[in-house]
Amino acid sequence: MTFPADLSVPHIATDLSVDVAIVGGGPAGLMAAEVLSQAGVSVHLFDAMPSVGRKFLLAGKGGLNLTHSEAPDLFMTRFGPRQDQVAPWLRHMDAQAVRDWARGLGVETFVGTSGRVFPLEMKAAPLLRAWLQRLRHPTSGVPVQFHMRHRWLGWEKDQLLFQPTGPVGVRRVSARATLLALGGASWPRLGSDGSWVPLLADQGVSIAPLKPSNCGFDVMGRDGKGWTEHFRSRFAGHPLKSVALRVCPLALGAADSLGESAGTGLPPRFERQGEFVITDTGVEGSLVYAASALLRDDLAQGPAHFLLDLLPGKPFEQVLREVSWPRGSRSLSSHLKSRLGIDGVKMGLLHELCSQQVLAQPEALAKSLKGLVISLEKPRPVAEAISTAGGVEYSGVTPEGRLLNRPDVYCAGEMMDWEAPTGGYLLTACLASGRSAGLDILTNL
Repeated sequence: MTFPADLSVPHIATDLSVDVAIVGGGPAGLMAAEVLSQAGVSVHLFDAMPSVGRKFLLAGKGGLNLTHSEAPDLFMTRFGPRQDQVAPWLRHMDAQAVRDWARGLGVETFVGTSGRVFPLEMKAAPLLRAWLQRLRHPTSGVPVQFHMRHRWLGWEKDQLLFQPTGPVGVRRVSARATLLALGGASWPRLGSDGSWVPLLADQGVSIAPLKPSNCGFDVMGRDGKGWTEHFRSRFAGHPLKSVALRVCPLALGAADSLGESAGTGLPPRFERQGEFVITDTGVEGSLVYAASALLRDDLAQGPAHFLLDLLPGKPFEQVLREVSWPRGSRSLSSHLKSRLGIDGVKMGLLHELCSQQVLAQPEALAKSLKGLVISLEKPRPVAEAISTAGGVEYSGVTPEGRLLNRPDVYCAGEMMDWEAPTGGYLLTACLASGRSAGLDILTNL
């Protein structure tokens, strides 16, 4: 990954007095800096890394998903129980406003087949370069001053303390207003390491524990020990395509499968078609990430599982007819491949998770093909997750992110206690929260 040139000012330990100090150079911090600098406010942005936007760049490595084109009402539901908290941010910057903002930086966007919105070049670097150019050399307002390689250490009385890289002393900064945009705890090598948690807790700020979001999971195989070596060596890294993942009502256990689920009259808590990947220890990928919040919270209460439909385009009755068809001297693998197109990793999963008795009984086999139980052991560590749940609790902040017990300090972005699935929702809300905080700072300066 290539990062933009270092934007640091000299790493000296002299004290500073500034109008606004922003700590954190991700999307939320940069957006707040843009709002304030365009209004003529002097902004100094501090970050522990050598350059800003590192997670932003890595997230766009395979194609920067800026936002989503779906209707606003549906868009809002993606924030689950935090809809009411995120709504005020999105009133300042919704999905269309994100596209307009990118266009203003010279970056046109398009809507993909899934409804996701991407830059035409599918890259994050051109957008970030144009954004930093605007912040450093605005056509109106004042330039943002960047202080890179400055790790925030907390406060000494009312002054912010920073430790610059190198053999220099602690730097003290007095600010009329401070915005903390320090991210969560995912991808710590890019700067979001959660080290801010004890610093804010010492100030009496209520913080929900940081948890992995949009994460993979370790699985439990039939022996309760994860994938067998045979399955792992053959299929780790293989994608499972054209499958459907279903999270059943809490009233149902892992023993319940297609027939029992249908008989309860209870709708699934989650059901979606897509794809994901087999890993050395379990599962990850877009379809798993979409259900990860439910599955993670289930695991916190006890055993958790999901049902995997290997043939979402075929009803159970058709699958049962095909597996019941006499196969003569053909092996089960040959039979399922010819009748239903089941082979490769899908066939491997059946052998990995189903007993010989299940494979030998047509009805039990059909139920497994339409609702294979994937039992989970634990989520992958937060450092491996796409994003983070938990963070600064809303009971201690205004809707714009201003701390109630420190009215000169704001929080924005992923360090707040919310989460969203991948698909552009995370980035949109981070940008919007930074804009909301920036506007409120401007009002209250």
